[in-house]
Amino acid sequence: MKSYRAIALQTKCFAVNLAKTKEEARQIMRQTVERLSRQIRASCNFVGKDTKLVVLPEYFLTGFPLQESIEEWRDKACLEHNDEIYELLGKIASENSIYLCGNAYEIDENFPELYFQTCFIISPNGELILRYRRLNSMFAPTPHDILDKYIEIYGIESLFPVAKTEIGNLACLASEEILYPEIARCLAMRGAEVFCHLTSEAYAKSHSPKDVAKLARAYENMAYVISANSAGIANIPIPENSADGGSKIIDYRGLVIAETAQGESMGAFAEIDIEALRRNRCRLGLVNLLSRQRFELYAPFYSKHSFYPANNLIGKKAERSHFIETQQKVIEKLIQEGVIVQPE
Repeated sequence: MKSYRAIALQTKCFAVNLAKTKEEARQIMRQTVERLSRQIRASCNFVGKDTKLVVLPEYFLTGFPLQESIEEWRDKACLEHNDEIYELLGKIASENSIYLCGNAYEIDENFPELYFQTCFIISPNGELILRYRRLNSMFAPTPHDILDKYIEIYGIESLFPVAKTEIGNLACLASEEILYPEIARCLAMRGAEVFCHLTSEAYAKSHSPKDVAKLARAYENMAYVISANSAGIANIPIPENSADGGSKIIDYRGLVIAETAQGESMGAFAEIDIEALRRNRCRLGLVNLLSRQRFELYAPFYSKHSFYPANNLIGKKAERSHFIETQQKVIEKLIQEGVIVQPE
């Protein structure tokens, strides 16, 4: 497939925070999926039958934890590995012959006391073909926090998965992870051509740090970035439209080729020309940044430095205070090592 159309679907999220029971939360999720089914079908019909990829916002299914403990959120809002919600989303993908990219909180039987924020891609046959667990989070567990055991179970390749499909090599980035160039770079090392960026962020006319990062990640990796933001998050104390607007698609030259303002919209859609991207990656010249990377220069510096520690949750309880204390210790360590300077 030389080219196709993709949609960064900007849709409202309905949070489950106020749900009193797990079943009440599940009902909210089912209603969200039913609503999405109608929106995606209509959007694909409007944009065109060559629509092959739809990216949903971060938190589209549940919202995010506020005052809930790790245990409370895990029991109320998290999906199981083979959850019925995945089956319902798989049906949407197959009915519309699309790759569907979403984000959910997920439990793992190998780490029953934790949950992971997971980006996933479902193929047009309804199969979940990619599962990426967010690696950087302020208040939620990540594979990095139990790194050795995670790699022992799933292998190091699981940290940076890329799905090689007929519409290109697809990878996922969660929200603020667009700010970490190493994550996108590791995915590009594994062949990623299209970054599906699922986010929930404030929208403004001026460039936010995330917006700047989207352009940079596209240009420096010679890849498409399809960034879907929420159209507000309902049923939480935070003002509903705090995270609303600015979904966009950026091409492999770092150019915004589609963008929408605030409110629910399928307006951020564009042609994804994988053959043009591949031609660009094979050209000789100054702008072919991938072919000019000299990783050997950087590897020794990465290998001898440790800032935020791996395996920090081994033998400890996952709770918000733990993540704050860990960050505080990292800052103190960096001051002692002279990496950062404490203000007077």
